[in-house]
Amino acid sequence: MPSEIRILSLPLPFRMGLVNCYLISAATGYVLIDTGSSTARNIMLEQLKNNGCDKDNLTLVILTHGDFDHTGNAAYLRSAFGSKLAMHQLDSGMVERGDMFVNRKQPNFLVKSLIPLFTGFGKAEHFSPDIFLDDGFDLAPYGLDARVLSLPGHSAGSIGVLTKEGELFCGDLFENMKEPGLSSIMDDPGVAVISMARLEKLNIQQVFPGHGQPFDWDSFKKNV
Repeated sequence: MPSEIRILSLPLPFRMGLVNCYLISAATGYVLIDTGSSTARNIMLEQLKNNGCDKDNLTLVILTHGDFDHTGNAAYLRSAFGSKLAMHQLDSGMVERGDMFVNRKQPNFLVKSLIPLFTGFGKAEHFSPDIFLDDGFDLAPYGLDARVLSLPGHSAGSIGVLTKEGELFCGDLFENMKEPGLSSIMDDPGVAVISMARLEKLNIQQVFPGHGQPFDWDSFKKNV
């Protein structure tokens, strides 16, 4: 794994596991991919500090999708660090309203009401993105030799970031808890399969999922 990529492994509420955020050294400072849950804010800040990232050099926060375990500290980072927040427009309603089912199949009312409470995504965590990321969006102006890929399935606005070197930050399209595979939680599994198939023709070397360990793309393709 290249030395300029740092994995911030942050706990989820109620010991439900870990979520990965990725801190990348860019030409203009640092770019952070995903932010963890607000319940892990102090741990996130400590890990940022330990990696030399502070309010003077965190230029951009990219959110791979709107789930609270990935966006819970975004509003805080913009307020405290002055960082720009970027995500796909199709998931923006999730963070603006605090409703992770805005563009998904609807659960029962009780589940929908309790999830923000359990995840710590209150009104203080709501925000509107500064930048909307579409498929093919070039991140070079932000110091990162990479582009955005639209990878719906987990949510309609799920995205990935693919660097020139072939590092794919895929959000929750894939996970690697016991072995690499599509995420166990999908809003539209059929669309997720299409997103995965799209990747076959791209120059991908290493995959960095939202949950679990990074994995080698060629080995994964052979097993699949």
